[in-house]
Formats: sequence, C-alpha cells, structure tokens
Amino acid sequence: MRLFRIYPLLTALLLSICSLQAQVWEITRFGAKGDGVIDNTAFIQQAVDSCHLHGGKVVIPPGKFLSGTIILKSFVILHISAGAILMAHTDLRKYPTLSAGIPFYGEDWAQQALLFASNAEQITLEGTGVIDGQGASFPVITDKKPDRYRNRPYLIWMAGCRHISVTGITLQNSAFWMQHFLGCEYLRLDGLNIWNHSNRNNDMMDIDGCRYVTISNITGDSDDDGITLKSTSPLPAEHITITNCILSSHCNALKFGTESTGGFRNVTISNCIIKPSRKTTTIYGKPAGISGVSLEVVDGGLMQNISISDLVIEGVEVPLFVRLGNRGRKFRDTAATPPVGAIQNVHFSNITATGAGETGCSIVGIPGSPVNGLTLSNIRISMCGGGTTADALQWPEEKEKDYPEGTMFGKLPAAGFFIRHAAGITISGLSVTTSQADQRSMLVLDDVQDWRIEAVYGMQPVGQPLINIISGRNGVVNNNLMAIGAKEFIGISKEAKNITYISNRK
Repeated sequence: MRLFRIYPLLTALLLSICSLQAQVWEITRFGAKGDGVIDNTAFIQQAVDSCHLHGGKVVIPPGKFLSGTIILKSFVILHISAGAILMAHTDLRKYPTLSAGIPFYGEDWAQQALLFASNAEQITLEGTGVIDGQGASFPVITDKKPDRYRNRPYLIWMAGCRHISVTGITLQNSAFWMQHFLGCEYLRLDGLNIWNHSNRNNDMMDIDGCRYVTISNITGDSDDDGITLKSTSPLPAEHITITNCILSSHCNALKFGTESTGGFRNVTISNCIIKPSRKTTTIYGKPAGISGVSLEVVDGGLMQNISISDLVIEGVEVPLFVRLGNRGRKFRDTAATPPVGAIQNVHFSNITATGAGETGCSIVGIPGSPVNGLTLSNIRISMCGGGTTADALQWPEEKEKDYPEGTMFGKLPAAGFFIRHAAGITISGLSVTTSQADQRSMLVLDDVQDWRIEAVYGMQPVGQPLINIISGRNGVVNNNLMAIGAKEFIGISKEAKNITYISNRK
C-alpha cells in the first residue's frame, strides 16, 4: 500500500518540474504595454530575470513594445510573437554604457545596445515577430573619428557567450551594426529576415572572433556590409559555415575584414545568391553593391582554409576581391603594431556573376608578401566592359596601407582578373564576357610565382593579349581557347621566366 501512495507524490513532483521548465513569462504580466509609447524596459527586464532564475520562456505578445537596453542572461529564451514589435527607445538615456569584457578595436566607442549579453550561455532569440532599432532617430553628430560612432546602439550585442541561437525573427533599422557577436562560441543564426538602411555603418551582421558558427537561410538587405566576418581582437574567426542565403548590400555582401588581428580559419560559404538591394538610394557604396565577396587581411592575422562555392552574384561592381595589405592598425593603443598577415589556401568554385561593372576583379598582395595557394575554378563573369587601351596600360599603385575596397585601384588593367604579388595560383574554367568591346586583357599576372591557367575562354576581342604575363616565373598555360578577333592569346614579358605553353587554340 505504501508503494501506491508514493506514485501520486511522484506524479505531482514531475508535473511541478515540467510546469517549472515550461513557465511562460509574458511581459504584460509585469506591467508591459504594447502601445508604442510606454517605456517597458523595466518590465521586460523583470521577465528576463525571472526566466533566468526559474527557467521557461519570455514572451513578447502582439503589440508595439518600446524599450531601452535589456540585459539577456543565461538560460533565457526570448520569444517575439507574430504581430509583436520590440522597438528601441529613441532616448539615449535608456542605453547605459556596457562593457564586453573582451578588449577589441572599438571598445572605447561601441558601448550601447538594445539587447546585450556578456559571458552568458544558452540564450535563444526566436519567433516570427520584429525587433526594430528605430535607427534614424540616432543621428551622427560629427564626422570626426571615433566620435562619429558614438551613441548609436547595436540592435543585438553579445560578447564571450556560448550556445547562442537567433532564429526566425525580423531585424530592422538599427542605429549601428545590426548585430555584433564578439568572441562567442557555438553560435547559430538561421531563418532571419534583415533590413538595415536607416543609418551609417548599417552592417547586416558582424561575426567577430567567434568559433563554431552556423549561418543559414538568411534573407538580408543592408546599406553597409552584409554577412561580415571580423577579428577586432586577437581572437580568430574560425570553424564557420554560411549557406543558403539571399543577400543584398550597397557595399560588400560577403566580407572578411577589414579588421583581421586574430585572422580567419576554416570557413565554408556555399549556395548563396547576391543581388541588388531593393533600396536604390545609398548612404555608403553603390545601389547594386561594391563587391560580392571581399577577403581582406590588412591588420595582421592569418587567413587560411577558406572554401567559397556555388554563388550567383548579380549587379555588383566587383564580383570577387582578395586583398593582403599592410594597414597595420592596432586593436588597442597598448598593443604591438601587427606584422603583415597572410592569405593561404583559398578556393573559389562554381560562381556565376552577371551585370558586373567596369572595374574588374583583383587578387593582390604586397611586395614580399604574396597571396598564396588560391584557386579559381569554374568562374563565369559577364560585365559591362568598355575598357580602353589607356586603361590597359595604366598601372595601379600599391596602396598597401590604404583601406581595402574592391574599387581601391580604379579601373584595372584586366577586364577579368588582375593578380599581383601572388604564388601558387590555379585558374581553371574561367570565362569573362563583356557587353561592349573592351581593350584590356582578360587576365593580367604581375609578380606571380608557380601558377597554372587552363580552360580559360575569352569571347570579346581585346586590344591586348587575352592573357598578359608581366612578371613572375614557373607558369603553365594549358588548353585555353581564344575568341576570334583577339589580337593574340598570350603576352609574356622578358621579366616572366620559365613559362610552359601547351595546347592553346583559337
């Protein structure tokens, strides 16, 4: 009989535990009102604190809920319901100064956020509702650095956190970067809709020195850079996958950099579409975008083991841009000046770019520090063309300390790819076409060692050789096809040594 009496007690205990775990903390229970007028900061924070202590889920129901900074904590699920809008308060006094707890470039001026977490774990942002930063309400007061970045809150800022999930929600109108994840591990971003065209520096997302990251099914449109990998501290950005995204940016849709202190390692990007923004007026950049993919190492750091495949890129000025430079910016004043970084083992494959501008693509290191071990495989680019003989003969400056951008060298001497200061380069299955005649070479190699070019096809007549080898050594040109009407297939200067020429034809 005692055993049977115990069962009801166990059942009640289990039900109590389940109820505790499934506790719903709807913010209206704490006094929040979704009228778009009342400040709900304290009410939402109470709900978050209760969830942190007791488990369950914080729910924002339908309505417009105005709020200042909310500190997210471990084991909190924040659910934005359909029809709910969490709106950033427009009063700067609602955004206290915050500390990431990680030294990084920007720590002296990027200090405010609507949603913030530091050194926490197991945080989830979910639902089908909206978080709106009301970014246009935070004007830039001065163009002077770094003051022009102050007093513009991130929408989401998490630093030193683990096991973070952001799924399903719509993020819009941030005053600064939309979301900054700094030094986080096990980060999942999935199914987000992002619109960021309300202020300067309106990046879509910045994954900064994070590890074990999956980014998928993002539909995003931003004035500034799109999906952006950064390393503003000695922490590397590594073990990252990006897939199945549709991206638009007035600047760079997929970007590594500019900050590169800790470097980038083991990253795959696949199955993405890059298309012109729905917003035709710009704050920065170009209406259809500056670049599709930009890989930049200019503040030290090592970039290695990067695979980028199966992209469709429409309308951007420069489809692909790779730059190893030497800006050498410290991540903080007391740090040592970083040495020149390195780019190694980068692979582009199965990329189709249409409607590109007149600039051309570039893969450029600096003297004594080449881009090393890069392959281009099955790349198809159609561009406007129109390059002149003068363009073909005008040589870009080194600009090794300049801010890196796909348009930094002006119109390149190559309509397809200008490759300078590089080694271990393989190009296979490249086609470049132009909508109007172009007098530039399709490929120009300068100071390139140990290279191979095969299965390259140029359709438009050119005033220069289709492939122009300015300097370098140990190259193979094999099984390439020259368009009818081209002046000549390959030009090899006397500074180019040990070039093997096999099975090329008209």
